[in-house]
Amino acid sequence: MKATVIVTLKPTVLDPQGMTIHRSLGSLGLTDITDVRQGKIFNLQLKAGNREQVEKLAKEVLTNPVIEEYRIIWE
Repeated sequence: MKATVIVTLKPTVLDPQGMTIHRSLGSLGLTDITDVRQGKIFNLQLKAGNREQVEKLAKEVLTNPVIEEYRIIWE
């Protein structure tokens, strides 16, 4: 079983890296993109589908719960 954990900044948190990327898009002629938010992706390979371990890992290790949120995609 595989799990993908996607970690992003909460919508209320300023994203300076995303803003920098967004500003540079104009110089590439990509003016229709109105916002960019950056994040992290973790691809995990599991033995016997222990979803609780992945939830714990995402909540306690991979994210800073004050400024980040996560979602898990199961495959």
